[in-house]
Amino acid sequence: MSVIRGSATGESVSAHLRVIFDRRLKLQFYGTKLSSDGGLLLFRELDDALGLTQMASWELRDNRTGKNSRHQLLAMFRQSVFGRIAGYEDVNDAGRLARDPVMRAITGRKDFDRPAASESQMGRFETGTLPSGKNLTALSNLNGKWVGRIQRLRKSPNLILDIDSSESPVHGEQEASAYNGHFGRSCYHPLFVFNQHGDLEHCALRPGNVHSAHNWQAVLDPVVKRYRWTGLWRKYLRGDAAFAIPELFDYLEANEFGYAIRLRANKVLERRIAHLLKRRPGRPSTSVERHYANFTYQAKSWSNPRRVVAKVEWHPGELFPRVGFVVTTLTVPTERVFEFYNGRGTAEQYIKEGKYALKWTRLSCKSFKANEVRLQLHALAYNMANFLRTLVLPNSIANWSLTSLRDRVIKIGAKAIRHARSITLQLAEVVVPRDLWAEMLATIAGLKARARSP
Repeated sequence: MSVIRGSATGESVSAHLRVIFDRRLKLQFYGTKLSSDGGLLLFRELDDALGLTQMASWELRDNRTGKNSRHQLLAMFRQSVFGRIAGYEDVNDAGRLARDPVMRAITGRKDFDRPAASESQMGRFETGTLPSGKNLTALSNLNGKWVGRIQRLRKSPNLILDIDSSESPVHGEQEASAYNGHFGRSCYHPLFVFNQHGDLEHCALRPGNVHSAHNWQAVLDPVVKRYRWTGLWRKYLRGDAAFAIPELFDYLEANEFGYAIRLRANKVLERRIAHLLKRRPGRPSTSVERHYANFTYQAKSWSNPRRVVAKVEWHPGELFPRVGFVVTTLTVPTERVFEFYNGRGTAEQYIKEGKYALKWTRLSCKSFKANEVRLQLHALAYNMANFLRTLVLPNSIANWSLTSLRDRVIKIGAKAIRHARSITLQLAEVVVPRDLWAEMLATIAGLKARARSP
């Protein structure tokens, strides 16, 4: 776009910019009065209603010394979480966000005219304060405390956990990164546990060359203990073949968790369904043929026999069938077992949303601990967004992905107007009109009342 600065009539260089195609148009820039993230106010309202970020002030310790601490730890924590919700995956944008009127408002600054934390201040906070002492442990446990508070509002009678690993590509000499042959690149290999509502119950960053199920108990233990005395009717866990571990079966049974976990095929299992692996004589069917089997099986490493169900699918144009085995404690019919197990695909969708909407693969620090901190901050941002999506969004937009939520709700232009006793934020009414805002704010007010009721 071609522009001219002022004109020959004496306008200053700092005055309006003009575009050539229409001389009537003038451009002005007010970085401290205008924001492109007006929708973050909705997330801050939900946060205040449920007291989520306030927990950080109870759990985290400020290791800064001296009296020149301009920004409180809670304010910087909010800036880290809400910035990630808006799509700013690291501290590179902190300098601009420090002047953003919405960011200044949601971090809780009493002096609205003073900027939020700068890029260097946020860098020291995320790489110095949070990884030190017991802060990293407290930060990783904060997710569970958030989810526990939300679960009391959901009042779900059952719990379904999905455990899965993923990759976080690296692009440098980052500590504990390694080449992973399965993913075909150098990466970290984090482990995630989601519930059926899409809440991230717990996660852990791991070196890139570990097995998919490595350190599974350290990730599951906090979740299992949190639900031990909650009075849930049924509790389940789903996992792919990487988690078909005898110790995991025993662990789940001892903690009264049902499970459905995929088994890799072997000759013994295939012999049990040999009659289903032979193609029927005659012309092949033009539609998919499905056959099921159900039997008891005990591998040498198992402590006791367990139920195994099998599914054999013959697809048109394919010479060999597709075969799947699942070990389970469920007592429902075989078809229902596979229907239940296939639901674990939602966990893969949640991981993709974390990657593309929250960009939690952006782990660009050199030290492993600092990257652990960033993963946990991304996880908290993901949960905050998912809480709003599942608890607050009206039915007309309830199916929006987290990417749509960011692009259509958060990325709303806002103008701050300062009055003597108040601050007015004027919001653009493009995708989300005033009526939807009013409905969502009313829903949040209802959640606040429910959260505070005995």
